[in-house]
Amino acid sequence: MIYKKTVTLALVSLTSSWSWAQTTPLPNAPVQDMGRVEIKSNRDNATEERRQSTAAKIVIGREELDKQGDGTLGEVLKRLPGVTIQGAPGRGGAIRMRGLGGGYTQILMDGQRVPPGFSIDSLTPEMIEKIEIMRAPTAETGARAIAGTINIVLREGQKANPDDLKVGSSFEHGHRSEGLNWIHNINSEPMTGTFTVSAMNQWRPEDNSALTDTEVDAIGRLPEWSSQRERHTVNLGHRQGLNANARMMWRGEQGTSLVLMPFMVYSEFSSRGRTDITEIKSIGGISQPMSTDSAQTSNDNRFVLTRLNGQWSQRLSADTRFEFKFGFGESHFQSNFNQLALGSGSLLNTLTESQSYKDLSQTWNGKFTQVLRNGHQLVSGLELEGVRRSEDAVAEVSDDAGNLRASTRRWAIYTQDEWAINPNWSAHAGLRYENILTEGRNDEGEKRNQSGVLTPLLHAVWKPVPQSRDQVRMSLTRSYKTPTLFNLVARTALSREANSPTRPDRIGNPGLKPELATGIDIAVERYLSDGGVLSANIFRRNISDLIRYVTTERYDTVWAPGQRRFVSSPQNVGEAITQGLELEAKFRLDQVWSTVPAIDVRSNLSFFNSRVLDVMGPNNRLDQQPKMTANFGGDYRIRSIPLTLGGNVNFNPDYTTRRTEEQWVYQGSKRVVDVYGLWKFNPATAMRVTASNLVPRDYLTGTVYMGNGFSETVNTNTRNWQNVQVRLEMKI
Repeated sequence: MIYKKTVTLALVSLTSSWSWAQTTPLPNAPVQDMGRVEIKSNRDNATEERRQSTAAKIVIGREELDKQGDGTLGEVLKRLPGVTIQGAPGRGGAIRMRGLGGGYTQILMDGQRVPPGFSIDSLTPEMIEKIEIMRAPTAETGARAIAGTINIVLREGQKANPDDLKVGSSFEHGHRSEGLNWIHNINSEPMTGTFTVSAMNQWRPEDNSALTDTEVDAIGRLPEWSSQRERHTVNLGHRQGLNANARMMWRGEQGTSLVLMPFMVYSEFSSRGRTDITEIKSIGGISQPMSTDSAQTSNDNRFVLTRLNGQWSQRLSADTRFEFKFGFGESHFQSNFNQLALGSGSLLNTLTESQSYKDLSQTWNGKFTQVLRNGHQLVSGLELEGVRRSEDAVAEVSDDAGNLRASTRRWAIYTQDEWAINPNWSAHAGLRYENILTEGRNDEGEKRNQSGVLTPLLHAVWKPVPQSRDQVRMSLTRSYKTPTLFNLVARTALSREANSPTRPDRIGNPGLKPELATGIDIAVERYLSDGGVLSANIFRRNISDLIRYVTTERYDTVWAPGQRRFVSSPQNVGEAITQGLELEAKFRLDQVWSTVPAIDVRSNLSFFNSRVLDVMGPNNRLDQQPKMTANFGGDYRIRSIPLTLGGNVNFNPDYTTRRTEEQWVYQGSKRVVDVYGLWKFNPATAMRVTASNLVPRDYLTGTVYMGNGFSETVNTNTRNWQNVQVRLEMKI
């Protein structure tokens, strides 16, 4: 019912607002000239930037980032059109666009690719100036974006603005966490900027249960043996972190500017837990005595990242500008996992795993912009990037099986032309070539992979009436997804439990080719007053050389020769097609019905469909792509008292994916309800109460393997809880 109501409300919002904007006449009242008066809000600026962009783009400004009081960037993004978050509701997870899996969404920070090991979900909204979401790639931003690009612009300094300080506590399942955010504006001349600090002390419980049913046939006869195994895992995680970043700008004479953006992340995590397993086995139809086993687990890790990004701009003439970007970064990660078996059974083993790696990265980008006659603006650039990884680990295979030395070198060259053809038409055409070389060495020897991709890109905007706020966008693009360093040269990772089709070993594959996609996007947009927007967007991507993890049965493994092992490795499995429809409506409710309160409505509805052509249907969709996603939310400021109320409902239905002829994956439905209240004591002080995941529901997932006389089904139930946050917000 929630799904049907959400869909109906989103469609009613979209169609009613479109009809109102078309039919409501302008008031014919006398006008008194009071001179030039401009009133602009952050939302208007963000909407106008979106409207003026030739390539399809959604811009989220400071007003929307602050509105809901979110604790992480992922909580902001999950409410945007076509964006989904992996994992259990309210627990955070990987960010996806258009329901496509990992690697299809390009993540940038200040226009540059994020450094290795960095998770954007570690950023708080207070650290960000705006978020740009580009549905189709451009030559300048890069074509490694089959699903799209998310560009995070860090906080900019504002002259004469006071500092912002936010302190608060949150409560989840009987555990309290604390957080602090401080934004300091630098107002000296000729330098301006901002300094942002975010600190956290977070406790998070985890509780999940898995039921495994296994059958082995004796050449088509009755099952030779079968078993049912129940695993229950509980642990309590504790994370302490400190993030800091600054953005300092120096402006010189004649259009010269220098921006320095240092960035630091420090995070420590520890968890302590227990795993209990019960197994009933039947051989030849006769049940065996029940086996039980238990183990205590501990997991400790630390992540440190330091990075300096810079940008130097020089205006050479009124129509010519040169821009140079650079970045240096270093990250360290250390992890220790221990499992101590408490019983005498063989279901859980005593084991120790450790991992330690260091990444060194650098980027160098040069861009030349030239404004030509007849409305042309030519942009050309060269990009260089290098990453070196040194990894040491204690693996269960052999003493040196976890050691890895690898490097990735990338260079790209591009050119694009933005052309204002006439008042009705504007176009954006580009061409980009990118070359990536990955080399590595582990216990299996040297591995090498090199790929080069040429990507033509074309965008156009048509305004039927130049003076109106209606427009149509069209894009025809070529994009791609490259194998990751982990895909290519990953060390062998053995299953922590007994090896099976749903608990396989994992290895890399240095022979992978990049996925290539040809895409088309068409969008119809109407921009309303006060920052409102109505849009409908359709897209399609034809993908070749799809990369997917495939589980096979092997006896020729180096680490266990002659033993029957199930091994998962990435492979190019063929071609795929994905397509979808994305609807969005943002407006103030009293613009549609004058007698109702002035509620700011935010709604979007997206439908997705995909097919992997080399896998038999039904449900042969791309990994991690739901059939749809929907959001419906609103905000209302009560005029009689200084109180603002708001909330959002996010919904994703359940779905099954057939990954290969033998493998299926199930993802349960997700419904997340968030509400908040903001009380302003005065212009400088406010209290915010936020309830996230207001109506928690257990999250169900499952995997199935059927083939070669072996069948195994695993169903997992993950608990999650309501999170209540109380925060004091001050300007000092």
